[in-house]
Amino acid sequence: MTDIWNRLKNEEKPILLYGTGNGADKILDELAKYDIKISGIFASSGFVRDRMFRGFKVMSLEQAEEQFGDFIALFSFGSNRPEVIENIKRIMARHTLLAPEVPVCGGEVFNLEYAKKHSEELNTVYNILADEQSKKVFRETTLFKLDGDISRLFGCETPEDEAFDCILKLKENDSFLDLGAYNGDTVLDFARRVGKFGTITAVEPDKKSFAKLLKNAEGLGVEAINAAVSSEVGFIPFSFKSSRGSVAGGNDFTDAVSIDFLCQGRRFDYIKFDVEGKELDAIKGGKNTIKIDKPKMLISAYHKSDDYFAIPLKVLEFNPDYKIYMRHYPYVPAWDTSFYFV
Repeated sequence: MTDIWNRLKNEEKPILLYGTGNGADKILDELAKYDIKISGIFASSGFVRDRMFRGFKVMSLEQAEEQFGDFIALFSFGSNRPEVIENIKRIMARHTLLAPEVPVCGGEVFNLEYAKKHSEELNTVYNILADEQSKKVFRETTLFKLDGDISRLFGCETPEDEAFDCILKLKENDSFLDLGAYNGDTVLDFARRVGKFGTITAVEPDKKSFAKLLKNAEGLGVEAINAAVSSEVGFIPFSFKSSRGSVAGGNDFTDAVSIDFLCQGRRFDYIKFDVEGKELDAIKGGKNTIKIDKPKMLISAYHKSDDYFAIPLKVLEFNPDYKIYMRHYPYVPAWDTSFYFV
């Protein structure tokens, strides 16, 4: 097979970008490496306005169709909102709509050359997954990364409740360590699912998100820690963006804690990792906890290309007794894709 970049390089139809913003910037930069030119940019109703993006006047879909007729559209942002997903399906019925995937947190693009280079690790992880749905998710999302076919994501998604009910099976009095707690949304979700819980410790580095976490979790008795998670305790460079986009690296600094440090003298039944590309560092900082306590874990698998094999292989290096599952919730592109360790 080929990949989306080489397909686009040989495409004769006009190529248009659907959407603007950081994701569009990354896609345009990657297209430039292949000397692929786009013909225009369109946006959803309400986002068109009278504006320019990267030298192109942003059009509506109708204006794009009037000017270009048939074309290849490249989805260039991320969403799980039902109305956006429905709009994606409407466009797919009228045009070829692909979603080039570029890493959320930097690093190599998952193209055909990358897949070949890491074929051994990818095959290893595929073969150790615990059920057929996990293998389907791994296979279809991997192929999606290569060809950008959005229908692959629609064909392997499951509701979030399925993973909690059938894999994690959280129970009353469980204790929760939330790494990358954002505004407290996953803290509240855990409390709702479990009812009477043991303890909750929530770690969030971004100051504005942390303030929202404190407000939203008020009255739950949550231990909230304003720090990043890393392989060691100390300080790390950080970029504060007041959102989920706050990431390690940059001109600022923040406190850093490790899982093993947080778990001294206590045990967590369930740990969630969503730490914007620092998942592997967080795992390394939890070596003893993973080896000795074997907590249930949900680890995001979509921030970097390496996540698809580096995360499960590192966890198994510390504790080979884990069963590994994989699930993809409704989202385009292949975000909200996670590994589950039980």
